[in-house]
Amino acid sequence: MKIDILTLFPEMFETFLSTSIIGRAVEKEHVTIRTHNIRDFAANKHKQVDDYPYGGGAGMVMMVQPLSDAIKYVLDNYHEKKPKTIYLSPQGIVLTQGLAQQLAKEDSLILICGHYEGIDQRVIDMYVDMEISIGDYVLTGGEIPAMVLVDCVTRLIPGVLGSSESILEESHSNSLLEYPQYTRPAVYDGIAVPEVLLSGNHKEIEKWRKIQSLKKTLQSRPDLFLKKCTATTLTEEEKKLLKELENIIEL
Repeated sequence: MKIDILTLFPEMFETFLSTSIIGRAVEKEHVTIRTHNIRDFAANKHKQVDDYPYGGGAGMVMMVQPLSDAIKYVLDNYHEKKPKTIYLSPQGIVLTQGLAQQLAKEDSLILICGHYEGIDQRVIDMYVDMEISIGDYVLTGGEIPAMVLVDCVTRLIPGVLGSSESILEESHSNSLLEYPQYTRPAVYDGIAVPEVLLSGNHKEIEKWRKIQSLKKTLQSRPDLFLKKCTATTLTEEEKKLLKELENIIEL
């Protein structure tokens, strides 16, 4: 996958793109990530990229010319066909695991990081395919949301993570939170690991994990639990486990 990020602060991405899973994915060429400084495309000598909004109002708006020229440069130099272009915006649809899985299937992405009061609507009308938000709150700029999206999507690209099973078992991958995890020692400060995990009985371990996943989702994210329970994708095994769960905790 190729990802081009348009930003006023490319230096914010330097450490992010060179460490941990993202850094290894770039090194192994599972993903190519480039940052482009929008200010480099400003036509005026002061490298101005923002101006007062027409009609008045507080704050500044990012100008159409620098952004448009930056996008054209990326399209002309790095892509044979137009990638899915995303504007990170508090007005966008909220990023979910399901959306990340869809984006991970794309060959390439362009991410636009806004600032100030946003970007000129003409950029959105001409180039943007999708606006994405990472939550119902407002940040200073789109750089952090872009990092969240890149991290979320990149780890779903085949070969980036060591085990495909780890992706399938992660929180939100099946609309449920992940079950509790334990490692050595078996007893610490008088608190023991659940016996079933030490039993070697893989069938019972799997059953325990599914029940714990349902239980944790009900307690921490009842909205997800309700969504899962009303979904047509609920398996017969999950329906049976839900019945058992009724006897463990009060619904």
